[in-house]
Amino acid sequence: MDKSKIKNIVFLVILVVLIIPQTRKPIQVLLQKGMMLINKPSVEEKETTARLTDYNWNLRNGNNTIYNLKEAKGRIILINFWATWCPPCIAEMPSLQKLYDDYKDKIVFLFVTNDGLNEINPFLGKHGYTFDTYRPISNYSEIFDVTSIPRTFLIDKEGNIIVDESGAVNWSSDIVRNTIDGLLK
Repeated sequence: MDKSKIKNIVFLVILVVLIIPQTRKPIQVLLQKGMMLINKPSVEEKETTARLTDYNWNLRNGNNTIYNLKEAKGRIILINFWATWCPPCIAEMPSLQKLYDDYKDKIVFLFVTNDGLNEINPFLGKHGYTFDTYRPISNYSEIFDVTSIPRTFLIDKEGNIIVDESGAVNWSSDIVRNTIDGLLK
């Protein structure tokens, strides 16, 4: 068989695999995990950061408990906007779980989604994720202008947004850990 026929067959197989719903999502997640090796979160200088001033935002967790962001004021906060159907979100979740495991007693983690509990709970259980998830029940501050997911914010004790990152990122990286450790001092 000549090279052009082999290339055409390979191209056709890739195309078919991407079209079939059962294989499309896992391939997209795999590609996003590869992109995470390249994408590094950018840490903002305090002089150039946006600042959270409106902490009045109500969320509801899976136990139907209401949480107001005001409770986190004066603490380091990581807010991740995500969805169970989003390949980049799925790709970065293992790194967020690792970060959560190591810092859950030191900083506030808010994993925010509009998905219903009937999607969230099976997703968390299937992957062994142990963090709480929240659904918004009031409008968030304008500073969280989320037009695409995943979108993650790391906020210092004074409300400065130190990291504002869209897309899949390795949240368990040395950059993120060193930044959080520096904020905890």
